[in-house]
Amino acid sequence: MTIRLTILGSTGTIGVNTLDVVQRLSGQFSIFALTANSNVASLFEQCRVWQPRYAVMVEEQAADELNQRCRSAGLEVEVLSGKEALADVAAHDETDYVMAGIVGAAGLLPNLAAARAGKRVMLANKESLVMSGRLFMDAVRDAGAVLLPIDSEHNAVFQCMPPDFSRGLSSCGVEKILLTASGGPFRTVPLETLARVTPDQACAHPNWVMGRKISVDSATMMNKGLEVIEACWLFDTTPADIEVVIHPQSVIHSMVQYVDGSVLAQLGNPDMRTPIAYSLAWPERCESGVAHLDLFEIRKLDFEEPDYDRFPCLRLAKDAMARGGTAPAILNAANEVAVAAFLDEKIGFMAIPELVEDTLSKVSARNADELSVILADDLNAREHAQKKIADGVG
Repeated sequence: MTIRLTILGSTGTIGVNTLDVVQRLSGQFSIFALTANSNVASLFEQCRVWQPRYAVMVEEQAADELNQRCRSAGLEVEVLSGKEALADVAAHDETDYVMAGIVGAAGLLPNLAAARAGKRVMLANKESLVMSGRLFMDAVRDAGAVLLPIDSEHNAVFQCMPPDFSRGLSSCGVEKILLTASGGPFRTVPLETLARVTPDQACAHPNWVMGRKISVDSATMMNKGLEVIEACWLFDTTPADIEVVIHPQSVIHSMVQYVDGSVLAQLGNPDMRTPIAYSLAWPERCESGVAHLDLFEIRKLDFEEPDYDRFPCLRLAKDAMARGGTAPAILNAANEVAVAAFLDEKIGFMAIPELVEDTLSKVSARNADELSVILADDLNAREHAQKKIADGVG
C-alpha cells in the first residue's frame, strides 16, 4: 500500500531532502500535499514533478500565481492559501504521514493539527514543543499519533534509547542524554570580534547545510538551547539530565548514557537525509542517499564543554525551561524577532541574546495550559522585542 505523505515546508531544506529520499524509495510513497510560504517557482516545479493533490501557499497572492502556473501547465493540483489550509492538509483523512518542516512558530498550528488527527508526525520543527510541549505531547497521546524526531540530535537519541523508554528513563536504565553541538562558526574566534560578525559569516556553518534562520541559531547556540527544551518533552525528562557536548566534527549526532557505564552513540555523516529516511521507514530502515561514514578519514573525534560566556543563548534557554509555563514560547518569539533583525542588518550579532534576555525579563510568563494563552504570550514577546529594536537596541 502506498503511503500518502504531506510535506509542510516542502521548498525548505527539510522538504527538499525529504523529496530526495522519497524519490529513492520506488513508489512506496505518494505526495498528497506540498506547502510553502511564498516561493512560487520552487513549489510549482515540485508540483510539476510530484503532482500532489493539494498545494498550499501561506500568502494569497503567491497562491494565485501558483494556481495560474499549474492551470497553464495542465496540472490537476488544487491550490489553497492561508494558515488554516496548512492545518487542513496536515489533518486530512487521506494524509498518512506528515513531515513537519516549517521553520519557527509558524509550524505550531499545522503540526498540532496533525498530532490531533493521529498522524505519523515527523517533527523537524522544534518550536512546536518549545512553545506548547505539554499540549503537544498530550495531543499525541490522546490521538494515538506517532511522533518521530527529525532533528539529527533527537533522532540520534531516539535511536539510542531502549524500546520502552516511555515508561521513564530511570526505570529503563538511562542516566543522562548527551546532546552534541558543533559549536558553529564562532566556536574559537576571539570573543571581542563577535559584535562585528555579519549575517553571511553567521550563516556559514562548518558542517551542515541549513536555512539562514537555523544557521544563525546554530551560531548563537540558541538552536541547542531549543533542542534541550525539545528533548525534555520528547523523552519526558528535565534539563538536569541533559548535557550539551561540543563536538566540532558533527559525526556523533548525540548519545545516551546508561547507569551501567555504557554510552550509546549514533554516528553518521552530517546529512539530514539520514534522520528523514529513518523516520519514513521506522521501525525498518531504508536507503537515504547519504555516503557511508569513513572513520579512517575522520581519524579523531573532539569534545569540549560549552562556553556560556560565548553562547549566552544556551543559558537563556535552560533558564526559560526552568521557569516553565509560557517562558519558552516567549524565549522563542524574541529569538525569532532578533534573528530576523540581525539578518536584515538592523541589530548586531551580540544584540540577539541581549534582546532575548530583555524580553524574558519584561514579558511575564503564564501557565501554558491553553493554546490561546501560548499564542498571546508569543505575540506579546514579539511586540516587546520589535519595540526594543525600534528604540535602538544593539
